[in-house]
Amino acid sequence: MKDEHETFDLQPRLVGELIEVRPMAGDDWEGLFAVASDPLIWEQHPARDRYQEDVFREFFREALETGSAFVVIDRKTGEMIGSSRYFGFDRSESVVEIGWTFLARAYWGGNYNGELKRLMLDHAFRFVERVVFVIGVTNFRSQKAVEKIGGVRVGRRDKVVPRGVVESFVYEIRRGGYPQITQITQIRNSS
Repeated sequence: MKDEHETFDLQPRLVGELIEVRPMAGDDWEGLFAVASDPLIWEQHPARDRYQEDVFREFFREALETGSAFVVIDRKTGEMIGSSRYFGFDRSESVVEIGWTFLARAYWGGNYNGELKRLMLDHAFRFVERVVFVIGVTNFRSQKAVEKIGGVRVGRRDKVVPRGVVESFVYEIRRGGYPQITQITQIRNSS
């Protein structure tokens, strides 16, 4: 782990073999909405209507405001294929959440999500002991994907929202139990 006084960069540029993960910017709206407008991406998600423009616009606005959201780029094609973010970094508890992840369906079931999570986990574990994932109870694809990379269900979190209650499972990966599989290249955003 890094020196405790080094700041956790919540929006690094991370590069793997298949993808590049870079900070989300306002001008990413069109490309990201083109991916997110597929209703099947959201069919198991608590926000099943996120494919609608007004709903996704709010998601996008909130993502930008966090200062910790990313777009995911296919390195071979240069196309935007999805998004993810860090959230809730707590230095005293040595924890951060990875979530709000979605990828275009053409990238499901292969190595893209695994590489995305490994890049983000490798970076996070330089600063924290634990990474959590909060996944809707009906989002079986995401539950399986997190379990595949070593996530262990450790609890439940229910959140009251204007639409009702969002029921979620909490998964955790601890730094000591996580095999750092890939070597990443981190390029600091110079702007």
